Amino acid sequence: MSHSTDPRPMTARRSGPLRGVAQVPGDKSISHRALILGALSVGETRITGLLEGQDVLDTAKAMAAFGAQVERLAEGEWSVHGVGVGGFSEPEGVIDCGNSGTGVRLIMGAMATTPITATFTGDASLSRRPMARVTDPLALFGAQIAAREGGRLPITIQGAADPLPVRYRTPVASAQIKSAILLAGLNVPGETVVIEAEPTRDHSERMLAGFGADIRTETTAEGHVITLQGRPELRAQPVAVPRDPSSAAFPVAAALIVPGSEIRVPGVSRNPTRDGLYVTLLEMGADIAFENTREEGGEPVADLVVRHGPLKGVTVPADRAASMIDEFPILSVIAAFAEGATVMNGVAELRVKESDRIDAMARGLEANGVRVDETKDSMTVHGMAQVPGGGMAVSHLDHRIAMSFLVLGLATQAPVSVDDGSPIATSFPDFLPLMQGLGADLG
Repeated sequence: MSHSTDPRPMTARRSGPLRGVAQVPGDKSISHRALILGALSVGETRITGLLEGQDVLDTAKAMAAFGAQVERLAEGEWSVHGVGVGGFSEPEGVIDCGNSGTGVRLIMGAMATTPITATFTGDASLSRRPMARVTDPLALFGAQIAAREGGRLPITIQGAADPLPVRYRTPVASAQIKSAILLAGLNVPGETVVIEAEPTRDHSERMLAGFGADIRTETTAEGHVITLQGRPELRAQPVAVPRDPSSAAFPVAAALIVPGSEIRVPGVSRNPTRDGLYVTLLEMGADIAFENTREEGGEPVADLVVRHGPLKGVTVPADRAASMIDEFPILSVIAAFAEGATVMNGVAELRVKESDRIDAMARGLEANGVRVDETKDSMTVHGMAQVPGGGMAVSHLDHRIAMSFLVLGLATQAPVSVDDGSPIATSFPDFLPLMQGLGADLG
């Protein structure tokens, strides 16, 4: 498969104070959506700050395969000439989404109500992840779907010729499910309705409205309800992608746990549906200041100033999980250095990410001398005054697992190694030089 690569073992060692400015990459979630909505719009969408990690590059290739004109103009600057809602053409080859669950699920939604056929595949990690949670509601629109046993990739979708509007309650809190349904609903007459028990990240709703879709959200007795009017003409828009709070979490965590550190992370998204980690860190006593708050590309952003200091364990409520689902691995690393126990509730969704992230973090932390308790839906990390380190963590082809353990090793007594750091390129291709530039001893 095109995304296979030789494993790259990496090691992090106890470092001196981290200093400087961490220019983290553009938001991955927004980058995917900017490319897809640009491809479904009429006219040219100019995107600045696009994350050029492998996941997003795979989505750019997919949009070109469906007929959009996609061009890289400069670093982080891209042009997409769209084909309009319902204008996708049938791709000639298989759509390879690499490691990206967001990419494959949103693209399947975007084409499922257009009468074309496409086959989707991905790397070994993505091919193990559940897709029925998206393909089941897409079938309600009238799409015909053939999948491997267990609803897994590779998957072939024959888009609906006469799609029907759908009203769907999501079974789990997932912005990917919601977004796939909304993208499918664009080419459906009438209203498509998604009902969530708890709100998930709202980048799709914000960006759809910005491109001219008729979309509204409300809280009712049923839950969080999103209603989309089908068959709009989306109008091309300039998109300025803010910096990714999930990527920012890694240098932020490093500064919090390495004594004497002080760093600045500019232009980070403060979208309230993505802000759970930072809410939790403040509860733990983290020294984080939010400066120069402003709006970019329809998203609230701020510059973060982060300093090392004492931390205490907290209990993270289950209803916060959706706003920080990608940040639990790095939170578990921070928790290892906090006084007392940190209890993370409502995290069952972590078991079906790029890896079983609860199991991966628990085994890796234990290998480095940290006590961890886990259930199907919770994880408890018992903090220590000094974390021994000295262990090897298995990344399971998961970029966030690899980065989390490399951050751990910057403050442990003995070095921490990961078996394979190559997946980091999917979301944070400059992670290594950025961290080294702050003074981190890793590589």
